[in-house]
Amino acid sequence: MTYVAGIDIGNATTETALGKIQDGRLLRCTSGITKTTGIKGTKDNLYGMINSLKEACADMDIPLSSLDLIRINEATPVIGDFAMETITQTVITESAMIGHNPDTPGGLGLGIGYTVFLEDLPAADKQKPHIVIISEEHDFITAAREVNLAIEDGYSIKGLIVQNDDGVLICNRLSETLPIVDEVSLIDKVPVDYLCAVEVARPGASIDFLTNPYGIATAFSLSSAETKHVIHIAKALIGNRSAVVIKTPSGSIHERIIPAGEIIIDGQRQQYRVNVDDGAQKIMDQVKRAGSIRDVHGSSGTNVGGMLESVRKKMAQVTDTPEDSIFIQDLMAVDTLVPQNVIGSLANEFYMEKSVGIAAMVKTQKLHMQHLAALLEETVGCPTEIGGVEGDMAVLGTLTTPGSGTPILVVDIGAGSTDSCYLHSDGRKKTIHLAGAGNMVTELIQAELGLSSREEAEAIKKYPLARAESLFHLRHEDGSVEFFKEPLHSDFFAKLLSIQPDGYLPINTRHSLEKVRSVRREIKRKVLVNNVLRALLKVSATGTLHEFEHVVLVGGSSLDFELPNMLTDVLAYYGITSGKGNIRGCMGPRNAVASGLLYAFLQKEEAFDRKSSPQPDGAAKAQKGGGHE
Repeated sequence: MTYVAGIDIGNATTETALGKIQDGRLLRCTSGITKTTGIKGTKDNLYGMINSLKEACADMDIPLSSLDLIRINEATPVIGDFAMETITQTVITESAMIGHNPDTPGGLGLGIGYTVFLEDLPAADKQKPHIVIISEEHDFITAAREVNLAIEDGYSIKGLIVQNDDGVLICNRLSETLPIVDEVSLIDKVPVDYLCAVEVARPGASIDFLTNPYGIATAFSLSSAETKHVIHIAKALIGNRSAVVIKTPSGSIHERIIPAGEIIIDGQRQQYRVNVDDGAQKIMDQVKRAGSIRDVHGSSGTNVGGMLESVRKKMAQVTDTPEDSIFIQDLMAVDTLVPQNVIGSLANEFYMEKSVGIAAMVKTQKLHMQHLAALLEETVGCPTEIGGVEGDMAVLGTLTTPGSGTPILVVDIGAGSTDSCYLHSDGRKKTIHLAGAGNMVTELIQAELGLSSREEAEAIKKYPLARAESLFHLRHEDGSVEFFKEPLHSDFFAKLLSIQPDGYLPINTRHSLEKVRSVRREIKRKVLVNNVLRALLKVSATGTLHEFEHVVLVGGSSLDFELPNMLTDVLAYYGITSGKGNIRGCMGPRNAVASGLLYAFLQKEEAFDRKSSPQPDGAAKAQKGGGHE
């Protein structure tokens, strides 16, 4: 009896396929999966590999000491990293605005007046309109009483700026309806005796006057030259239900162009240059023109230069390799909008700014995988070898999917990279590795929606959404309604929820369900769908997509609830059959590389025939496709 294990070290997970072999026949196969420890392709992977092995051995009911051979994938070409590069930054100085959007502002309408603190109101000029500033020392009852007395005394009160979350409570006690913006944290920095505009929209609506540059110009009597600059204030306030804008004599707005930098791509024949601020499309056009990339650099002293060099340094540190031996072999760039903090503001507000998300893929030396294999062999006490290139092994494992056949294109969408291998009917293969995969999608979702938690971004990516419209029913993102006999948890009420297999996760965001869904699908289209199309074109002999017949998706990102259908819609136009793999007829899209390592061993031993696999149809197809060794 022989026990052979294939281990696939991925960016996010480490998977094992353990086979029980007797007389050249595969009698049984179990699997294990754990989170990858450390960066893929480094010695820190050892702990994840052992945990995955233990899980597979437990299912097989054998100890680790019973293993006869371990085969690991050649994992070096697919170490990835990701960064957001903001193109411009608007800096608002001298406390020019409070683009504030509290959950519950009070009152309604537009008020224009001069700022004054509540305690200083008795000494203020009655002939001037006033916006009253109420600090946290004043409770809502006192504040409402003092404002009502001032109105009775002849003061012209046009609006309130409140530090506490008391806007609605104060509004309900006023003799007049005034616009009230509350939850202003830096109330002490609001300039006094300066012209100010306060606007509050009715529930469900957004402000209109202060999002119009000419509305702001009207409120503050601005010149044509000054009006050109307030577009940045108006842009920051779009979509808010409430806002405050304060005009100070020395207040100014500056747009500073950050040197996002130039990307320098070393192709096989020549060098290509492109500015990051030209956008993602121009960057990807140059990546395509370069073809096979030898290395990528960024101009020194710029954002992108620092990002690419930090990738190189990090890989050099974790692999104990000189930096000049680390090569960036692919880039993926995506245009997006991300929230940026407004510098010079008073309530920690933000605005949406154009950014470019860049993923880089690094290639290191194969020698480090040999070190990792030797370390695993020493720890477990079992012979360990490098079984083959990841893409080749993925094809071999994928061909155990019922209904698959050659020619076939396997696309392995992982966390850090997208790997593709095209297997011709005559056994010829072409393998490529591309930057950009599941982690990039998560980062972009988190950035564009302004989420504080990566867990929430991951949940939005992986699972469908719903909104709890009451404690007894949900409205799902497809428009359907689900009712419950028992009430939902009160924390879920009116919240956006991620519908997970083991329950609901509330998402802390003010964005609507439709907005979050739209952002999620657009990012998946930009990253995952476009990367699959890029992979198809790179392995195509004719430079078109019409030569392919079967595209099978494997890897963790293939478990995505909507990606396979999105790809099917796109690829069906070219007459391509696509879908998720079902490795060994039972594993779904998981375990392709690990299973391929196991089946490659059987081929090597000339023991791989139709009777050798628990799933004979898939195994026969794998035999027809050929193995790496």
